[in-house]
Amino acid sequence: MRLFAALLPPEDVLAQLGAAVDELHGLPGADGLRWTGRPGWHFTLAFYGEVDEDVVPELSARLERAARATEPFGLAVRGGGEFGQGRALWAGVEGDAAALRLLADRCEAAAREAGVPMGEHRRYRAHLTVARSREAVDVRPYVERLDDFTGRAWTVDELVLVRSDLPRSGVPGEQPRYEAVARRRLGVAG
Repeated sequence: MRLFAALLPPEDVLAQLGAAVDELHGLPGADGLRWTGRPGWHFTLAFYGEVDEDVVPELSARLERAARATEPFGLAVRGGGEFGQGRALWAGVEGDAAALRLLADRCEAAAREAGVPMGEHRRYRAHLTVARSREAVDVRPYVERLDDFTGRAWTVDELVLVRSDLPRSGVPGEQPRYEAVARRRLGVAG
C-alpha cells in the first residue's frame, strides 16, 4: 500500500485556506492548473511509497514512538510558494518549524528502522500542495496572493499514517483518495 506520515490541519484552518484558494481560482490561467481537492490537504512529514502490508505494524509502532517523543507544538498555515517552475503551488507554515522538522526526521527514521527503503535524505520543507501543473507555469500571481494569507494558529497534537490510492479511471480531475491508517498522539501522555 502507498503510505506517508502527515499532519492534518483542523477543519476550520482548512476552511480558511479554502476561502483564500477559492479566490485564486479567479486569476487568469487558473483553469490550466490541477487544483488539489480539500480532502487531500495535508503536510507530508515523510513519504514512504509502496509499503508491504506485513511491514505496516512495525512502521506504525515506530511512528508511535516518534510521536510520543515529540511534544505538541504550534503551527499556522502561512504564505505560499512553488516547486519546479510552477509545477506545484503550495501553502507554507509558520510557528515551531524546529519541532516540525524534528518530527519529520523522526518519521523518516521510523521508516528506515522498520525496513522501509527511504532513498536519499532531503532537508524537510513543510508545504501543503494546493495545485499542480504538468508544464512550467508562471504562478507568481498566485504566490503573491498566498503571501498575504495567514490562517489561525493551532496546536499540532497528532501524527497520522495515511494511505493514498491514486486515480485509475483516467477521468480528468479525479483526485487521489486518502485514508488514515493510524493516528498517534504527540507527547509522552499521548
